[in-house]
Amino acid sequence: MDIDAFRLMVAKHPKGFLGRYGLGNKILQEGGSLEEAVEHLTVATQLDPTHVASHLALGRALIGLGKPADAKPILTAGIEAALSGRSNGGKDLVPEMQHLLRTLV
Repeated sequence: MDIDAFRLMVAKHPKGFLGRYGLGNKILQEGGSLEEAVEHLTVATQLDPTHVASHLALGRALIGLGKPADAKPILTAGIEAALSGRSNGGKDLVPEMQHLLRTLV
């Protein structure tokens, strides 16, 4: 999907998890506004706290904004969700999140 399709999805369903994650992630992929990506990805993690990819994307965006202290708990929560079995997958993202955490120390 293109970014306009995700924007439309969010406009129609502002509390829709997939639209928020998709838009935030697409903004990151296209080098858009990190502040806007954080806004959408924050909502996505609130709507589905067990979606590991949302935590990873939000962590990346926060790091990009120079907010490592904000990224740490987000990345940690994503790792915990993946390893606890509460999430539907995401274990493959754990090594990257662990690496990001190590770079923040």
